[in-house]
Amino acid sequence: MSLLYKDDWDQAMERSQAWWAHEHFGRCGLWVTARRRNAPDEPRPVAPADPDVKWTDLDYWARRNEWDFRRTFYGGEAVPIWDCGYPGRECVAAFLGAAVTLGPDTGWIDPILGGEGLDVGGLRIEAQNRWWRFTLDALKFGAEAARGRACLATGAFGGAGDTLAGLRGSERLLYDLVERPDEVRAAELALMDMWIDVFRQFHAVTAAVNDGGSTGWFPLWGPGKFYAAQCDFAYMISPAMFRDIFLPAVARQTEFLDQTVYHVDGVGNFNHVDALCELPRLQALQILPGAGKPSPLHYMDVLRKVQAAGKNLHISIPAQEVRPALEQLSARGLFIATSCETEEEARALLRNAEKWSRDRG
Repeated sequence: MSLLYKDDWDQAMERSQAWWAHEHFGRCGLWVTARRRNAPDEPRPVAPADPDVKWTDLDYWARRNEWDFRRTFYGGEAVPIWDCGYPGRECVAAFLGAAVTLGPDTGWIDPILGGEGLDVGGLRIEAQNRWWRFTLDALKFGAEAARGRACLATGAFGGAGDTLAGLRGSERLLYDLVERPDEVRAAELALMDMWIDVFRQFHAVTAAVNDGGSTGWFPLWGPGKFYAAQCDFAYMISPAMFRDIFLPAVARQTEFLDQTVYHVDGVGNFNHVDALCELPRLQALQILPGAGKPSPLHYMDVLRKVQAAGKNLHISIPAQEVRPALEQLSARGLFIATSCETEEEARALLRNAEKWSRDRG
């Protein structure tokens, strides 16, 4: 089938499936967007001034998505994704009762697990929780708005480490890792079970819109149950502590999902790549140095380590770095996310990527 804003969607799905299977299909995976040729000259929808209204006004997000879709060329494996933003109001910590303070561009979670204990067994997602109800309603709204036009984001609702950090507070959790590591590990596994239940319910709404697959905040589509795993909190801990306390929950997440890419966010998290590469059910790693850091190509030893382990590799780089990347890395299992100024430049980059790509094993 095709999508209104992605007429080669069938072919893009086939190439994406080949990438997940670690097959070489003539070039690297390439997500390239640009301003569409003859894009309509129309002003961007104005966001409501009140942050609480902005992040809950689904009619505004429908207008915002359509404005983006009409103006954007989605080349290669890029696909239009319908979403209503990710300020933190749709995370598991909020579903479990943590208060969310919304700002113009993001949001903050207020911890609710105080005291000495880390018993999360008493936490439940109540059917009347504001953010749980909103997220389900938003997904159902998005399913109707996106059908036949775009894919629908499953969301960005946390994962290993970060959910507990939201519930407990990052500073307090750092002390817990030293004072009660066994409790932290047990809490992590319990929270991952909750995460899995949340994903099941969300995927039941989004799968039909996404041809049985999944997408989300991450620039990628995957067949079946796909999500980008992460533990940004791990930036602050040692490889041994990550392996002992958080890796079991990440492993459980990968065992549940059909396809998983791990979002290695920030150079401090590069210390955990060795442990992540040992997970048999983890198909891919994204290497993202972080704000203010050099290009991923500056960390070629880390990129090559991922490829040497037989894992797929995802990087986000400027268009001018695509050729250097393909000169140094194998196109097999490599996925590059980038953008160009014009549709013509994006189409030329796709053609050139086929010339530059090499299967280096």
